[in-house]
Amino acid sequence: MKITGFIFVLLLAITPAYPQQDSRTTINLNGVWEFDQTISAFPPAKFTRTIPVPGLIHLATPRIEEYEKFFKRADKVIAKEQHNLYNIDYTPRYSWYRKKIFVPKDLEGKEAMITIKKSQYVTQVYVNGYDMGTSVACYTPVEFPITGSIKFGSENEILIKVGDRVWLPSDAAGGTDKEKEHYLPGIWDDIMVTFTGKMRINRLLVLPSVAGGKVIVKGQIRNLIPAQVFYGDAMSDSVTLNISIAEKITGKIIAQKNGRFNTVRDNLTDVEMEIPLAGFTNWTPEKPFLYKATAAIKNDNGLSDRLDKQFGMRDFTRKGKFFYLNGEKYILRGTNVTLQRFFEDPDCSNLVWDKEWVKKLLFDMPKKLNWNMMRVCVGIAPDFWYDLADEYGLMFQNEWLYWQNHGWNDQIRKEYTDWVWTDGNHPSIAIWDAINENTDDYIGNHLIPELKKLDPTRIWDAGYMVGDLMAQDEMDEPHPYQGPMPWRLFSDFEKNPYPMGNLNFKPDVITQIDAAGVPQLINEYGWNWLWRNGTPSKLTLSTYNYYLGENSTPENNREFQAYWQELETEWLRSNTNAAGVLAFCYLANNYGYTGDWFTGNIKDLNPSPTLDWFRHAFSPTAVFINLTDERYVKNSVPHKPGSQLLFNLAGINNQPKSINGTVRVKFVSSSGESSGEQGLTVCLNSFVRTDIPVSLIMPSKAGGYVLVAEFTPENGKPLLSRRFLKIGEAGNYSFYKLSPFDK
Repeated sequence: MKITGFIFVLLLAITPAYPQQDSRTTINLNGVWEFDQTISAFPPAKFTRTIPVPGLIHLATPRIEEYEKFFKRADKVIAKEQHNLYNIDYTPRYSWYRKKIFVPKDLEGKEAMITIKKSQYVTQVYVNGYDMGTSVACYTPVEFPITGSIKFGSENEILIKVGDRVWLPSDAAGGTDKEKEHYLPGIWDDIMVTFTGKMRINRLLVLPSVAGGKVIVKGQIRNLIPAQVFYGDAMSDSVTLNISIAEKITGKIIAQKNGRFNTVRDNLTDVEMEIPLAGFTNWTPEKPFLYKATAAIKNDNGLSDRLDKQFGMRDFTRKGKFFYLNGEKYILRGTNVTLQRFFEDPDCSNLVWDKEWVKKLLFDMPKKLNWNMMRVCVGIAPDFWYDLADEYGLMFQNEWLYWQNHGWNDQIRKEYTDWVWTDGNHPSIAIWDAINENTDDYIGNHLIPELKKLDPTRIWDAGYMVGDLMAQDEMDEPHPYQGPMPWRLFSDFEKNPYPMGNLNFKPDVITQIDAAGVPQLINEYGWNWLWRNGTPSKLTLSTYNYYLGENSTPENNREFQAYWQELETEWLRSNTNAAGVLAFCYLANNYGYTGDWFTGNIKDLNPSPTLDWFRHAFSPTAVFINLTDERYVKNSVPHKPGSQLLFNLAGINNQPKSINGTVRVKFVSSSGESSGEQGLTVCLNSFVRTDIPVSLIMPSKAGGYVLVAEFTPENGKPLLSRRFLKIGEAGNYSFYKLSPFDK
């Protein structure tokens, strides 16, 4: 219920918040647990394994019985388009976790709550033999009050049962992914027991308004006093909620406010406070400045609970066809991670929970590639991923695992609402993504408008709910895949092949992007995935057979992939009607339907040539060659030696100010010799495409050449664009292997 008749008391001077002591005490349950599995729903007679938490069942030691069925390393690629969830090749089992913890005697009189931030797929908790409850939530916290079962001043047994994906009930808001074959269960985020007074801050949502110079703080207060038993017993209790806002690093308090509220016993009460701010610093991926909101709740018995949440002063809005960050037009550049698919990877191990590895994956490498956004695709991430993104500067399009189905409306409303309450403090989350490549009238036209009232500070995406399908369509996510598709006849493709490198190419999907009235975030493209050993994925075997022939080498495959991704990125980024371009896919399951852009063991994060070339293609300011490739695109006619080549360069600039620079254009022969070099001075205006005409004389010797455009912005590093061209009649056209690090 929502309380509207509360009283605000705005303090005239900044006063200290309630002291830390006597508020919330946390026992962190992360670490090693006893573990085992059973076929029936009865606990094991004894525990023979251990397992780290957070993690999934593949981390158990000794390994689970059918480990090899979950992590098959294919020795060859077999083309396959999709997988049926219910075609399982293993025996479904219940996974049991057990841990014994000591609860100090001095916590007696406090209210105990167990919280499992994320656990999949059906989670049941027992404490000292008592059943505390069951939850079907997989991506939002599982929480139960456990005070009545705790033995204070003694050891306590916590037993948790986690079910298999095939047993997830129909009502659960858990989608399926037809490009996954195994859904590993387990406790995959933090777990803890917290002790508070009778009044608990169940959720805290800090919503910034840069334009309004304020924050809206929304809270859920859980009153743990039993509900009315006899007529005349109290049904509610009055509390004071203090909110203080401080700089995270310095601790300097910049605002504070008190509110008085009436809370319903044995229930949740929604509260809301508006706090003006002055002299604050905005959060951006380039300068991720953070604040900390501290909420302290007090009743007649004193301080009952205290909770901190980090947040950033960040407005992410849309106007017309584009996104705006803190009032300024902001073009998104980046990629996707498919974490739930990566869980199937034989080399996944515990990497997802290794903070140093995650930091390198999400920030150290992407910063070098000029990325500011990632889509967490078909499944969200552990909580600390978002904490790190807040701290180091990265934005997320945060997508629920809903591709083929979503469950029953009442349950998805419950889970999606808790999703917003739980993750809504992160400035890194800019877009809530409800659906992937699908439509759902309830989500698009009923639930999202409701959730917009809870969190009006973010954009919502709903897959293919575009135009008239969704009354409040805020953005679309076109997926302009090119090349021979599994659902397209090769004969049809050959009649109208993809002119790779032609920046003016306008298939229907681009025409729709141009005509749309809302932002178009291109968050999937590049149908040329490879496994990390350089072989095609299950979905792209036919693609490589078409362009390179059967049994092409890993080196040739990687070279082709890097070139394709470079040119397709240039094509999409040179369309100034696109609000952003996110390449697919940066992290996936090796041996899967798609793939990512690393080589070798993923723990080492060795970049493939594709990632090396992305540094050029994703530069905020760049100059691209506008010519169709002649190496891979079939039936190209060689140019006459010594003839004139007329073409355009396309300059793009995502910066809010004009950028000056120089361009050097040249031919590079198969032996690496340069010829026909020409220099240009260019000025690239903000947020438009600048076409620059060029005239060059072709080399006189027949052969394969790389046409290179090297753009050097003022005070910047050289950036490359390239096209393979055929000149004259040569028996064999070989091409120089240009390095992405060449200057």
